Amino acid sequence: MAMGYVEPVVGIANCLGTPVCKYLQYHRKLNDYVRNFKRIRDELNCKMEDIELQLKAELLRPLGKIPKQGVENWLKAVKEMIREAKVVENKVSNGRYLCRACNGKLVDEKTREMKEFLDKAPNASEGLAMDGPSAGLPLPTSELVGEEAVRNDIWACLMQEEVSKIGVWGMGGVGKTTIMKHIHNDLLKEQRFERVIWVTISKEFNVMKVQDNIASALESKEYLDKEEDKLRRAAILSEMLKNAGKHVLILDDVWDKVSLEDVGIPEPSGSNGCKLVLTTRSEHVCKYMGCKVIKVKPLSEEEALVLFLNKVGPNIVQSPTIMPTLKLVVNECAGLPLTIVVVAGTMKGEDNPLIWKNSLGELKERIGKVEGVEAEVIERLKFSFDHLKDEKLKYCFLHCALYPEDFEIEKDELIECWIDEGFIDDMGTRQEMNDQGQVILKKLEDNCLLQNVSSEEMKMHDAVRDMALSITRMNPRYMIQAGLQLEELPKEEH
Repeated sequence: MAMGYVEPVVGIANCLGTPVCKYLQYHRKLNDYVRNFKRIRDELNCKMEDIELQLKAELLRPLGKIPKQGVENWLKAVKEMIREAKVVENKVSNGRYLCRACNGKLVDEKTREMKEFLDKAPNASEGLAMDGPSAGLPLPTSELVGEEAVRNDIWACLMQEEVSKIGVWGMGGVGKTTIMKHIHNDLLKEQRFERVIWVTISKEFNVMKVQDNIASALESKEYLDKEEDKLRRAAILSEMLKNAGKHVLILDDVWDKVSLEDVGIPEPSGSNGCKLVLTTRSEHVCKYMGCKVIKVKPLSEEEALVLFLNKVGPNIVQSPTIMPTLKLVVNECAGLPLTIVVVAGTMKGEDNPLIWKNSLGELKERIGKVEGVEAEVIERLKFSFDHLKDEKLKYCFLHCALYPEDFEIEKDELIECWIDEGFIDDMGTRQEMNDQGQVILKKLEDNCLLQNVSSEEMKMHDAVRDMALSITRMNPRYMIQAGLQLEELPKEEH
């Protein structure tokens, strides 16, 4: 009970050092001080809201701006000051101090502090935002072997005023995405465009998801977060892209025709200087969308051999007994960079000529059993899967296909799932099981079945995922239909 009087007593003690005349003024004019306090607080709150609104407008036009550091610091400090003012108001209204003079002093001091913040408010006429660091961030990518001609063709189209839409097409695993990642990074270096925007589309096309991804790339997703109507979202996104200035929008992995109007992508033209590039497995999609069509062809025999040797390791390169068989294995990869890298990852470090001959025969047999280019790609990739020696390692790989296409998978989350599924043997501690999960991730990466995105994330190439899905259909351990927000198992198709 006695503790309840400690704060009031401390408050009164703080007033004892105040001159008597000031003390009496605080006592007599408490109501005046409170009114002034509320007036200044409201002014400060209005000023903060005005600055926030203007800052949002400046960040939207043009895009690529960032808040000035002083503006950010002021807004952060003002929000804290308004929170403190609320605490003071509650104390006074609840009569926390027994002494009116102490309340008067508390209110007066906080009013002075708020007045200082008002006086130091950023000058809106001088602008609240400044230019951001760049037109975008470089994308992580792998080494590009060959592809020089097609890369030059795409670049030439980007530099031509009369070409506004470019369709880069080719079969899965031929290197479309890798080529475009290199071009994306080159565009950033050249600085010929104000923005270079990369968005992955994927098979399960969703208009709102694409809108969110474009807005996120423009660092303006908050403008769409509260809007659910697709038409209004398209109008907002269209305004964002118009204000982004001269830009290149790259839509990667497009499976079907996309209505630019429905998404909110303004039609690129020579007059606005904007470009649209899409990568797809379908030439029809390129033509339907009015693109200048550029086909990505498989690597030549020489280029394919260079890429394979880069991945398989130096000790194999120096073996004269293996080299003739190795070249035949490379030929079976049909010049597809993805297949070359995956098969090379499987054979990496293998120095037994008999195993190389056996692998060559296995690849030929697999491809001879199927018809169609896409089916042949899947069979070549299955070669690598079947050479995973541990059965639980195979289950860990197939589990990754549960994630939507092109999804960036958090490594820690993936390992936790593997542990919960029982794919990792029970050990003494959870940490030891996590360590084993990291070893499995490294093996799958070394076999090029998973791609390292960052220190925290992995992803699965869409062609590798197609291979994993084909395995689960033949021997179903999972029901996989990721990205469709299913709430129940789909009915069996007859």
